Amino acid sequence: MLSGSGCALWIVLLSHLETAYATYSEDQCSWMGSGLSQQPGSVEQISLHCAEGSLDWLYPKGALRLSLSPRLPSGAVGPGGAGRSSGLITACIKPEETFWGAQIYLERDGILELLVGDRPDSPQPPRVRCFSRPPGEKVALFLQATPHQDISRRIASFRYELRGDWNARLSLDSNTVHHEGACRPCNDTEILMAVCTSDFVVRGNIRSVLNDEDLRVSVIKVSASRVYRQKYSLFPTGGRLTKAGEIRTLLQCGVKPGAGSFLFTGRVHFGEAWLGCAPRYKDFRRAYEEARNTHEIPCELASD
Repeated sequence: MLSGSGCALWIVLLSHLETAYATYSEDQCSWMGSGLSQQPGSVEQISLHCAEGSLDWLYPKGALRLSLSPRLPSGAVGPGGAGRSSGLITACIKPEETFWGAQIYLERDGILELLVGDRPDSPQPPRVRCFSRPPGEKVALFLQATPHQDISRRIASFRYELRGDWNARLSLDSNTVHHEGACRPCNDTEILMAVCTSDFVVRGNIRSVLNDEDLRVSVIKVSASRVYRQKYSLFPTGGRLTKAGEIRTLLQCGVKPGAGSFLFTGRVHFGEAWLGCAPRYKDFRRAYEEARNTHEIPCELASD
């Protein structure tokens, strides 16, 4: 057991070691640092400039103020967009299951709103929290360390994602992002735009639907007959060379298994596929052929 002076020396040495980790990633997408190197009562200013990344705050002490300024394309649109950008930015943060030692607030024009509380003994995994920023509004995240006697286990880590014109179909938290229209079927214009802008475009059949009441999510298990596009390996090859994967959507949409072939589109959200537009394949082909005949098709899709 260390004496009082020995313990103090260990903390000093640990502080010097952690200072080396107070760094940005080379592309300024992520940050890692330690509260042991911060002055008491100080607020460290951090700025990240990517559409997605992470923050790891070891032994939280004092506070951090995080500004997120993604370099997004000027014409970024979501799968339900109409080809133009409103300038709206939607951000989501996903705390790690071991998140402990701090609280995360949304700072909007000097007003703080609690997004994530300190959760040392909670049995439930932390929820994804989302919020939107209108054009011209200054938004930041404020992380406040909570006092604890034991510094050895405290690590406040989370991942973030930001998108331009991310529509309600991809929102996860009804407290911060409106769900109006999230379960509405897409019209022909939205379907064709989804094919052009989605992270995945897959033709397939619904094998089953699993509902998670706690997370308010439905998981659609899909057998894919054709993968036109996918970000990451969402639909890997399974038995007999078929491809299978999972797509998530809001529980309130009440998705049920149905016969027939569908065209699934959507976004990748923290490594998971989230449903955008999902017309029956025959309805997509009808809309696609009509748009091509009138020279109004926004992009080409390989024919079967």
